[in-house]
Amino acid sequence: MLEFSLDARRGSFHLLVECRFTAGWTVLFGPSGSGKSTLLRLLAGLDCGHSTRARIAHHGAALTHTASGHWLRPGHRHTALVAQQPALFPHLSVAANVAYGLHALERATRTQRVEEMLELVGASDLIDRRPQGLSGGQAQRIALARALATSPRLLLLDEPFSALDGEASDALLDRLQAWARQHSVQTVMATHDAADAFATGAEVALLHEGRLAAQGPASQVLAAEKDRIARRLQTS
Repeated sequence: MLEFSLDARRGSFHLLVECRFTAGWTVLFGPSGSGKSTLLRLLAGLDCGHSTRARIAHHGAALTHTASGHWLRPGHRHTALVAQQPALFPHLSVAANVAYGLHALERATRTQRVEEMLELVGASDLIDRRPQGLSGGQAQRIALARALATSPRLLLLDEPFSALDGEASDALLDRLQAWARQHSVQTVMATHDAADAFATGAEVALLHEGRLAAQGPASQVLAAEKDRIARRLQTS
């Protein structure tokens, strides 16, 4: 269970959200500018400016110091964020990028983990490539593999498959959801595509202008989106 209370100002934008995610897989849904990326960065501890107040706990363990509201160091959070832009290290191979957070593991274990994660995301054939030679979709697969390799307890996804076509995205999403369920990894995924919410059968948190507008099953929260999609298909 993920509980949080966030109060953050970024220029004229004000994110003010307090809620609890109890489902294993939650979709953050909303248009561009609604606060999805900001919320995920705050949960990941990557956006902790002076104009931010936060209280975050995962399965009862605080991810912020309750007295100060400051974030715990990343190594104590067991949280991984996959952003829209993969941000791979250009001087490292794909294998080295995926292994970047695994320094504490023995070499054989580290190698095995890298190979397993690349197989999971469908990128085993890219293991010796450099980021400069990857397509956008391939780079997103590698960024996902790098995040999963650290065995996070909380996985945050910010439109991670935007560079993949529909079928490839659906296939990878299916594999990822099965992996997260198998390893009891709570996942929060931001998207502006209602199909992602319906495909995963997720709990949905609907954001609007920095506020939580609704929360619940996709069939309820996104009923209007479902009707809009159906009408569009009928007229196409």
